[in-house]
Amino acid sequence: MRAFDTDALECLATIVEEGGFERAALRLSVTQSAVSQRLRALEVQAGTVLLVRSRPLKPTSAGRLLIKHAMQMRLLREDLETDLQELTPDAGHAREEDRVSIAINADSISTWALPALGPLVSKGLPLEIITDDQDFTHEWLREGQVLGCVTTVKQALRGCKVLPLGAMQYVAVAGRDYAQAHCPQGLTAHNFRQIPFIAFNRKDDLQSEFVGRALGLRRVALSQRFVPSSEGQVRAALAGWGATVVPELQVRALLASGDLVNLAPQATLPVNLYWHCWNLHSAVIDRLTAALEGAAIQALAHNQKTA
Repeated sequence: MRAFDTDALECLATIVEEGGFERAALRLSVTQSAVSQRLRALEVQAGTVLLVRSRPLKPTSAGRLLIKHAMQMRLLREDLETDLQELTPDAGHAREEDRVSIAINADSISTWALPALGPLVSKGLPLEIITDDQDFTHEWLREGQVLGCVTTVKQALRGCKVLPLGAMQYVAVAGRDYAQAHCPQGLTAHNFRQIPFIAFNRKDDLQSEFVGRALGLRRVALSQRFVPSSEGQVRAALAGWGATVVPELQVRALLASGDLVNLAPQATLPVNLYWHCWNLHSAVIDRLTAALEGAAIQALAHNQKTA
């Protein structure tokens, strides 16, 4: 079995994470020439091209395998660091390049996930959170760029284990003034086409899925505006941009105060979430899993049937 140089593996992973050779060199505190030399040496050893020199840079299939290996090496180092800190609390901190990466959907970040992870970060875990739509966070795990993800995918990915977290309940809301002026009767089959919906991005299908479910429609075409932030979607609704479908947990206080109006109080859209992570014996993975599971038990609904 070939033994790959750990610095070269880390270099490959960093190039992809940073999106280029120059930024990778800055993060690794080496010259850009050294980054190029390490990558070339790794490609020679692997016997194949590892990066597609496009914009943005993309790993090849072989490159993804080696990036996953580099991430696993990081995890081993972080496990060792965690064990050493328990024995010698004043020991040094983990290196910047040893960051632990996970992918979480924006709605979970804006509601329940950050408080769950806070205690781990305060103890020195060099955490990086990558955000994406909940239907796509698993792609980061599939490509080996993160060690775990919160996603709507139920089936465990290859080489991974999965844990059900519960269902996040979504509601359709609009600002008080907007609702009074444009949809005083709430969301109906007669007015939904005239209401602009504020979506996270073009991959976000929650808006049309909610409207279809609430109104009993098979196909729904909406007028949409895009704000790539959960908090931004809420602020846009408060500012009168239109309606948006967001977690009830996120807007509970604003609904209680009357600043936001529930446009379809008879309907909610449950979205089941799952935590996927590498199927490895790791103290770091175990702690991340326990933290997310504990927070989800407190925050998410668990009386919904899984999809």
